[in-house]
Amino acid sequence: MPEESPLASLRQAAEAVRQQLQVNHFDAAAVLRLDEFIEGQRPIIKEAERQGVITALGCFLGQCLVDTYGGTWAQGPDGTTGVGINQTSFFNPFYRVSEQLTKGPAQSVTAFFAGIPERLAAQPSRKTWI
Repeated sequence: MPEESPLASLRQAAEAVRQQLQVNHFDAAAVLRLDEFIEGQRPIIKEAERQGVITALGCFLGQCLVDTYGGTWAQGPDGTTGVGINQTSFFNPFYRVSEQLTKGPAQSVTAFFAGIPERLAAQPSRKTWI
């Protein structure tokens, strides 16, 4: 039996969460539902379950980035898995989920997701005097 590709595994995990959250698409409304779900689960997630939850929900958030902002699953310079957008930005959805699980609404995945267009628009400009 051929080994399953990592990309297929990410998408399958994202799809499983999409069904669990009962949302139709990987979009901003789905991220809002994810945010609500994280807040509801934060007080009851056991430490032994934490990494699995982060992985599953991070796959979902990553697929929302892919579908909404035209990103692609990629490996970052430090070897982490995340989503690249416009060949200029790299986002780690697993880190974002972990941050909200740890710190609560102050690190909301919804706020992060809504801020992506502004981050993409703020491309660093090269200094011409150097």
